Amino acid sequence: MKKITAHEVALAGISTAIATIFLAVGNFTSILLFVGYLVASIALSLPLAKGSYRGYAMAYVSTVLLTLLIIGSAGYVVDLAPFILFFGVHPLLNELQLRFKINKWICFAVKAIWFDGAMWLFWWLAVQTTGVTWIDQYMLPIILVGGTLLFFVYDIAFFKLRGQVFALVKRISKK
Repeated sequence: MKKITAHEVALAGISTAIATIFLAVGNFTSILLFVGYLVASIALSLPLAKGSYRGYAMAYVSTVLLTLLIIGSAGYVVDLAPFILFFGVHPLLNELQLRFKINKWICFAVKAIWFDGAMWLFWWLAVQTTGVTWIDQYMLPIILVGGTLLFFVYDIAFFKLRGQVFALVKRISKK
């Protein structure tokens, strides 16, 4: 097994720091929650830009643990569920999609279903913790239609931002 380099550890550390900061800020200021998910997902792409799946795994796990440590005492743990279930793993799936050259429409369909399922589970967790049920009967159609449309925009934006992150890492990297 190839030894992990200091460069990979450094990228994972930078990735963890950026992702944790934006997730914590997003969780404490709920208006920025989605921005926190997006920036944290992009930050997790840093190790992947050098092909380091172990660096990505280290960054993902440490981001989740550090963010739980920061926001856990404030009761915002449920707000981290979408990141754990979807947004944190999305960069890895995009890399695997590109690496194995899987059809983008098949991948989009699978990821959209996964996204909608993660959002429904998040909604269910939120209802369990808050008791808000007045919109519950309409939530599944809202998630299926609105969630899929939102994911379509998010996936396209993510691929564009991913390309910029990869170019930046290539410019600063010496290897």
